[in-house]
Amino acid sequence: MAEDPGTANAAGSLAYKIEWLIQNRWPTGSRPPKNNLEAAAAISEATGEELSSTTIWKLRTGRSDNPQLKTLKALATFFGVPIGYFGDDDEGEATADQIAASSLVGESGLNREALRALVEMSDGGRQLVADFIISAARLERGQDGGGRGT
Repeated sequence: MAEDPGTANAAGSLAYKIEWLIQNRWPTGSRPPKNNLEAAAAISEATGEELSSTTIWKLRTGRSDNPQLKTLKALATFFGVPIGYFGDDDEGEATADQIAASSLVGESGLNREALRALVEMSDGGRQLVADFIISAARLERGQDGGGRGT
């Protein structure tokens, strides 16, 4: 599969963003891909844009960070994200944050009430919740440091 985007590619890199989409925004009702061949086939079938498993592998591992526009459009269409998500500027990061937040509501059991409560908390309370979430995620991945395991 892909290299660990937490170590091979910094959060915010194109490789990290694509891996995040595959792991977290794969279309509901579809079986997540077991390999790059399955990922490429699903994206190609859904969008009509022919993507190879090699292209997916290069993008997921950071070996390619400047894909053709048609490739980015196919990925954006398949995952239901704006093409700006793939940018490496502040707008791209803001878009990525919005997509991550919207992925939580409805699909994961985190509801709007919980998000509103978080917004209404003090800065200290929000930081405590953020620290807890990060610690819980690391424990779930079997890690005690940064980096995302896959």
